[in-house]
Amino acid sequence: MFRHRPAELFFCLAEEKNIGIIVRVPLASGLLTGKTTPQTTLAPDDHRTFNREGEAFDKGETFVSVDFELGLEAVEKLKELFSEHPGLPLWAPRWILMFKEVSCVIPGASRMAHVRANVKASGMPPLTKEQMAGVKEIYREYIKGSVHQR
Repeated sequence: MFRHRPAELFFCLAEEKNIGIIVRVPLASGLLTGKTTPQTTLAPDDHRTFNREGEAFDKGETFVSVDFELGLEAVEKLKELFSEHPGLPLWAPRWILMFKEVSCVIPGASRMAHVRANVKASGMPPLTKEQMAGVKEIYREYIKGSVHQR
């Protein structure tokens, strides 16, 4: 939900060449779980902590290169859009699966419960046109300026 540029050209090229796409990090390094707050503290060795200013990679703010506070604002808007059960952690991978060019999604999981929940995403109903438009608008308003040309 925080990366829309691939759908503009890359997805079309992959379809044209009959190449499947495997999407990774669909929860934006955990930001799209909806559990992260401004008070969230991460372990000192967590890559999201030590790369906040770009120390380890070419770009800081490793929640897919999105400013942490701005990302949290966008997540709150997404939570409003997807207020119904089962919640944002499943709607985010389901959103990616709305693109016919995507073969599969690889979300992270640190517990067996995460694995079970992730599997449920593919069986969820498709997003509505209104939800798809809402995700696009939230991306445009909060995220696009930071990441779109990367």
